[in-house]
Amino acid sequence: MKSYMENTESVERKWYILDASGKSVGRVAAVAASILRGKYKPTFTPHADCGDSVIIVNCDKAVFTGRKLDEKVYYRHSGWVGGLKAVTAREMMEKSSDRAMYMAVKGMLPKGSLGAKELTRLRVYKGAEHNNAAQKPEAWAGEIK
Repeated sequence: MKSYMENTESVERKWYILDASGKSVGRVAAVAASILRGKYKPTFTPHADCGDSVIIVNCDKAVFTGRKLDEKVYYRHSGWVGGLKAVTAREMMEKSSDRAMYMAVKGMLPKGSLGAKELTRLRVYKGAEHNNAAQKPEAWAGEIK
């Protein structure tokens, strides 16, 4: 019996929409990362890019549970001496909630060229409007707890 290995050329990709309103940022990001990897498909192959594309809408209505809004800190560094910048999750959600969701999904994908390739198929929007109607996206049928 031979095992089946999917390759990138034979993948049929779909577009899915995830609505983040009222849902936890981490739960939505975990579902999005699973779709981007293709882990829900029976033909999942860990070393191949066999996932689908994801559109996440209503990121400004996503929530953090517990005390994460005040205790979670996002860091970035300019590369210069003293260039460390810190932003709390509350400030990040007020200014750019789409960036917070993008970073959550990015952290759940594999590090390296495969994860970078999968991340290019992610679209994140603050509101309910998106620019990807031409791709004919479907609503994700699975549950986001």
